[in-house]
Amino acid sequence: MALATFGAGCFWGVEYFFRKVEGVIDCTCGYMGGKDCYTRYNEVKTGTTGHAEVVQVEYDAAKVSFEQLLQVFWQNHNPTTLNQQGGDIGSQYRSTIFFHDNLQKQQAEASKLALMKSAKWGNRQIVTEIVPCQRFHQAEAYHQDYLAKNQLPSCHISY
Repeated sequence: MALATFGAGCFWGVEYFFRKVEGVIDCTCGYMGGKDCYTRYNEVKTGTTGHAEVVQVEYDAAKVSFEQLLQVFWQNHNPTTLNQQGGDIGSQYRSTIFFHDNLQKQQAEASKLALMKSAKWGNRQIVTEIVPCQRFHQAEAYHQDYLAKNQLPSCHISY
């Protein structure tokens, strides 16, 4: 199985969309990109740890490609708002692709460039970071599959 890690705002909505993809084995909400070794939600939500809310996607590369996962990522958040998705504001909600190897890096950069050239977002800049994978901190159990456990609709934001 392969791993991909994405930050695109509140991890509940990000997890929701990736769980719907055929070939995705599991999704885990967590934190990545901060400066400390260990963190929890109460610290991350302050925006002072440097972590982003992320979803780590475990997938079967024979059934779904990283490039297909990138399409889901781009389609389900606004990559032009710096440190914000809808009403969620702060660096913990930034748009980020944490690549696990050089191929993922190359594919992420190519997909970002293609999105910029597509003019989908007009002349707004795509602010998505593409950075090396760092230590993943799994979020608390109550965050995992939160929308389904609480029978809530997606927290997807219309753009």
